[in-house]
Amino acid sequence: MSKSKRARSTALENLVGFTVDADSGDASDADQQPTTEPAAVPDVESATEIGSGATTAPTAEPMAKVVEGSMGKSPDRRVQQRMDTPVSSGRSEKEPGKKPGSRSEKLDNRLYEKELERLQTELVKLQQWIFHKQLRVICVFEGRDAAGKGGAIKRITEPLNPRTCRVVALPAPSEVERTQWYFQRYVNHLPAAGEIVLFDRSWYNRAGVERVMGFCSNEDYRYFVRVCPAFERMLVADGIILIKFWFSVSDDEQERRFQKRMTDPIRRWKLSPMDMESRQRWKEFSRAKDEMFGFSDIPEAPWYVVEADVKKRARLNCIRHVLDLIPYEDLSPEPFELPPRPDDDDYERTPFHHQRFVPDHY
Repeated sequence: MSKSKRARSTALENLVGFTVDADSGDASDADQQPTTEPAAVPDVESATEIGSGATTAPTAEPMAKVVEGSMGKSPDRRVQQRMDTPVSSGRSEKEPGKKPGSRSEKLDNRLYEKELERLQTELVKLQQWIFHKQLRVICVFEGRDAAGKGGAIKRITEPLNPRTCRVVALPAPSEVERTQWYFQRYVNHLPAAGEIVLFDRSWYNRAGVERVMGFCSNEDYRYFVRVCPAFERMLVADGIILIKFWFSVSDDEQERRFQKRMTDPIRRWKLSPMDMESRQRWKEFSRAKDEMFGFSDIPEAPWYVVEADVKKRARLNCIRHVLDLIPYEDLSPEPFELPPRPDDDDYERTPFHHQRFVPDHY
């Protein structure tokens, strides 16, 4: 191992309190994973299947404790009541035995628009509360290609103040960034007090596309498996609210969306050679996702799976879950009347022929 990586490992050991084994191993496939010494980080081999019983199911309780500790106050009951009474969908309850969010029927457009407007109004209130309390919020959006992550992010940011809510979608690392600590390029974008940061893809690139496509070495992957849970625990321990979403889409629906992108000139730019290659490796990405959940689905920062075969349902469910996870109060100012404008009798407007106007085509 290089001196620079050994130095980073030593510094991390001093910070998190356990030895980081970054030595390369003979891990050529998913069945040969590194064992983990600290009890807090589950073994990859024994936790590759979600819900297999290998690890304790995470809860939102640690999240609530972090939020309450940052705010020192419980949510406004009126806000909670509004959130608990969604617009009626006119549908019967889902069949027993189905996983949550697995309904495949389309959502009525009028219902969708009405509920989206209601939830976006609440998002504005949440942003005001986050700024007022100087909270720091990170939302990580991961999932399959064409799963609808970008559409959900767009609906979240649409009504919000861009000065305190921003999207981070990083390109491939530069040559300089490849020599840095892996998490360094993401640390540079962490939120300041009062900010919300939405990561459209994140440090989990290492567990997904880099792992499957061979863009990282076995040594790099083993290091990530050991360090990622500790990195996220450090974020949460410092008071950051970390919410992780995985957008899940079926192979049939993903194929349908790929085909639509091929014929739609507005969406065609979304297809890349990497998308075409990943399309051929559905099972490999599925195994990589299961492995990732095995070591990173921790109580301090659990994964929340969004069933995304129906985009509109996925967007509403995602926004609603963010609102449910972060207690907040309504700080909207009371309506007020605008005073009359002062007279401008002494102002003479510049003649129109002295200005350049955009041609009136429509």
